[in-house]
Amino acid sequence: MMVMSESKMTIKVTPPTEGLFDLMIFARHADSQDPYNWVCSYQIQCLEPHNGEKLPENPFHFWGLHQKLRDFGIKESSHKRELLSAPEGTLLLTLQTSRPLLAMYELVNKDLDTALSKKCLAAQAEEDKLSCHVLCPFQGYYRLSVFVKDLGGITFKNVANFLLRCSRPINQNELFPLGLSMHCGSGISSSSHGLSNPSHSAPVITTKVGKCNITFHTSTDVEVAASLSKDKVISTKYPLERYVLVTHLRTKVSVCVVLPESGVYKVGLYGRSKDHKDFVHICDYVIRCFSDPSWPPFPRVYSLWRTGCVLLEPRTGVLQEQSWVRFRVKVPKVNQAVVIGQEKTVLQQTTNMVWEGDVFTGAAGTQVKLAAKFNQHCSSLEVLLVFEVGDGSNASLGCSG
Repeated sequence: MMVMSESKMTIKVTPPTEGLFDLMIFARHADSQDPYNWVCSYQIQCLEPHNGEKLPENPFHFWGLHQKLRDFGIKESSHKRELLSAPEGTLLLTLQTSRPLLAMYELVNKDLDTALSKKCLAAQAEEDKLSCHVLCPFQGYYRLSVFVKDLGGITFKNVANFLLRCSRPINQNELFPLGLSMHCGSGISSSSHGLSNPSHSAPVITTKVGKCNITFHTSTDVEVAASLSKDKVISTKYPLERYVLVTHLRTKVSVCVVLPESGVYKVGLYGRSKDHKDFVHICDYVIRCFSDPSWPPFPRVYSLWRTGCVLLEPRTGVLQEQSWVRFRVKVPKVNQAVVIGQEKTVLQQTTNMVWEGDVFTGAAGTQVKLAAKFNQHCSSLEVLLVFEVGDGSNASLGCSG
């Protein structure tokens, strides 16, 4: 096990059996591409072999930090030793950087396949810091390798290989969801898309109540969309897209997430400017909840629910049957707002620009639609939101603002 620094090299040797071994050392100048030259040898006599667990394969030859770490743009590491410990199955590695960098990570263990390995890492790239949240699902030794490149770079280069020891692994049901990008949490990607002042900068959000609200300040020409996914959905009646609601205000965007069941979820954020037709990926968040939540979904959202539209009441998409429900919404630049259910209810606009009114839901199984007239010279109504009427066993309606 070879560890390098700018002025020192240390080799730890664990002979596999008792007997006499030759250790040969080869070297070359750090900037050279010439072949390695033999410089010296040692004879090691092992009287009693070490019977501990075999170390993971390391094709990069060195352990710990690269001896020319600063040349890669890394100033400091939260862990300076080559052997790291994850006694509870978790580890947070951070690298302070002198310039913005992108990073990839590789976690290797004798029991860990490639697919499961991807569920053990959540990476965050900020302007002056790289972070990696590591989960260990098995007991024993791991190799955690770090690769970085500049924002305009072509290839990732290996800058560190840590030996990680886990004595108490984490439950595999608590691993990260599949498909996380290298941009988790806020950072380089979110700021480059015009998002700032995040309510949650770290990529992993743990909630006991089964709901959270992620907010960013944003420029006026940026539109944000969000997706919610889970590797294994157990018993959810509605699609997961109904459990996330994006609200755009003039200089702020809010992503409200409610969870239908316990587990680990991925929230993907996407954005586009007025000049682009397609959304592009911004970043991911991980939401963890193990308190058995059962929130009802939001209403189904249609394309005309745009910047400035705010759902104040009711905040659930499933309404109680045969009951009166207070509707309060903000829908700018419309001439009329109505709710169409068992009857048609015309909402009234208050002095603070809120459309409101009391609506009778009707029988279970019917739909209640929020619609608006955008042109006073046109009689047609455009649907904005659609609610379902349930059988009375749903969660409370709730309100916002």
